Amino acid sequence: MAITEHKLAQAEQRMAAVQCAARAISARYDRRTSRIVVRLDSGLELAFPPRLAEGLAGAAATDLAEVEISPAGLGLHWPKLDADLYVPALLQGVFGTRQWMAAQLGAAGGRARSEAKASSARQNGRKGGRPRKV
Repeated sequence: MAITEHKLAQAEQRMAAVQCAARAISARYDRRTSRIVVRLDSGLELAFPPRLAEGLAGAAATDLAEVEISPAGLGLHWPKLDADLYVPALLQGVFGTRQWMAAQLGAAGGRARSEAKASSARQNGRKGGRPRKV
């Protein structure tokens, strides 16, 4: 397979984009604060509760404590949980796949409390509740 100048230029652009990304140099689970703490090569530390991340919610502290960093420093892996997180995505507030994130947002929306929602629920209750699906 021959490598063209165009393909080489594309590969160099991808490499440059990855090089400017923040890289993890250490990661640990802090039992005292119940947070995952990731130290980046820039000196920044990112800490978040495991319940926010896909695959980490409800995990035991011993399983969370065993975290591996990818050789490039762009990924975190929990072998006992078979969970992976991408470090640049964490910095953007993305703690899982699109589908998982959408489900989390939908669940939060469903828990919304408003006077209109409460009034509607009371009216439906007076009519016998939610109609059955046919």
